[in-house]
Amino acid sequence: MSTAHESTFIIAREDRAVDPKTIISEGLRIGRLPDSDVWLNHPTVSRLHAGINKIEGYFYLINLSASSATTLNGRAIPFNEAEALTNGDEIQIGPFFLRIEQTVEALKVRVVLQFAVNVGERLGRHTGELHKKQLAVRQQSGDLIPRPSEVVNALKLFWDKRTREKAGRPSPLHPRTPPRLGKIQFNWMPTRDLVRPWPFAIFIWAVIVVGALSTVAAFAYKSAFTPQPLSAPHTTNTFALTPAIAKQPSGGSCTSCHALGVSVTNKEKLNANCAACHQTESFAATIIPAHREAGITCTSCHTEHRGKDFKPMNAALESCAKCHNDDNKNLYQGKSVHTAHGGTFGYPVINGVWVWKGLDSEELEVKPEVVGLLKKNGIDSSQTQEWRNAQFHAIHLQRARIVSGINGIQDVDTANQVMSCSSCHKTGYMGANVDRNYPRTTCARCHNAQTFDKRSSIAALETPSCTSCHVQHVKDTHWASALRVAQSGTPATEIAK
Repeated sequence: MSTAHESTFIIAREDRAVDPKTIISEGLRIGRLPDSDVWLNHPTVSRLHAGINKIEGYFYLINLSASSATTLNGRAIPFNEAEALTNGDEIQIGPFFLRIEQTVEALKVRVVLQFAVNVGERLGRHTGELHKKQLAVRQQSGDLIPRPSEVVNALKLFWDKRTREKAGRPSPLHPRTPPRLGKIQFNWMPTRDLVRPWPFAIFIWAVIVVGALSTVAAFAYKSAFTPQPLSAPHTTNTFALTPAIAKQPSGGSCTSCHALGVSVTNKEKLNANCAACHQTESFAATIIPAHREAGITCTSCHTEHRGKDFKPMNAALESCAKCHNDDNKNLYQGKSVHTAHGGTFGYPVINGVWVWKGLDSEELEVKPEVVGLLKKNGIDSSQTQEWRNAQFHAIHLQRARIVSGINGIQDVDTANQVMSCSSCHKTGYMGANVDRNYPRTTCARCHNAQTFDKRSSIAALETPSCTSCHVQHVKDTHWASALRVAQSGTPATEIAK
């Protein structure tokens, strides 16, 4: 049962999945505080934003916020002033709309949330003729306009209640426990306004010292930031190969390859530095068209930081078999890779048809002697099988040195043992019915890891040297150091003619 000063309010929250609640109180508190009668949780709502109180039998809306607006039917209510409410009114506080339904015994408030609408961006529902009629009725009825003393009493109700709640909360002015006994200074707490602040110069010197120590550590302990040490070719100050394959030795410098920045920028700069450094008269860091289309870069094959004894050249040989494998499920520009040659390698003729695609334009450009022989025999690219056959034999026949266990002939100009037809074919090499079985056993004797790197182990004899056939850097004079083209007495330029 309510007292003479209490009113009944029914709150229906359409913005929240809760049942309507009934509040019997002297005044309805609206604000952002969780203990408000109508809790409106939004930054644009003040802690105690507004109140609804019953004065002389009529409900009035009082604006209690000086910083945030409160509107009634689209009109702003001044701070600490009251406005009479009637059935169908709409109050806007922040993004919340409070729609009034007044009955004889209670005041019903329906709360609606519309985030897209701020105070002042839309007019209330009661505009036009209806708004004018309501305004005229209120102006004609003097009883609907509260007297100043009544508004003050209504304000006092809300502010006194707010003060009592603040006083009940623990604070230095309202401690939970009584002060300690003893001298009065024990009940004082120091404040920062009496403490001398640190000079700004201290922070400047701290930044300088930390920056200097970080710079020294970056150069003195740079190996601490790497997963493993660099290989020997990248730490020396002199070239191991002659002629050199790089413009200058890196000497273990991080910035010779890496650049400061995010990972993507650093990776792009790293590949650009590799290609720029490895550009000499005897070597050019080129990439075949198929790898360029697949997005393969220098660091895709030549990885570093794998130990001092690791050879970057061997990384390419390892990466061929690891990448071109049925177990590799990665896609390169949308294309997959598989185990090369079905797991075997050898003479590239199947059922009498050449499966080798031949040299591309970049490879032919650095082999003028091969182009000269093709032209001399009247063979061009339109003759697919003859073109591939002639290229394959022009590369090998009487131009490549032989290895132990393979027959050859002596070059009259250089006295070197070079390859001949009988090096690979046992029968039919001078005409029809060419033996194409025995060559499959001779390819592995030449194209293995040890043949192209004498320092490799005996086990490397069984490791195919993919790059000896599929030459990546076509402008490299080192790639065939063990099977170098025999220096015949006739220069390549003369052969091309």
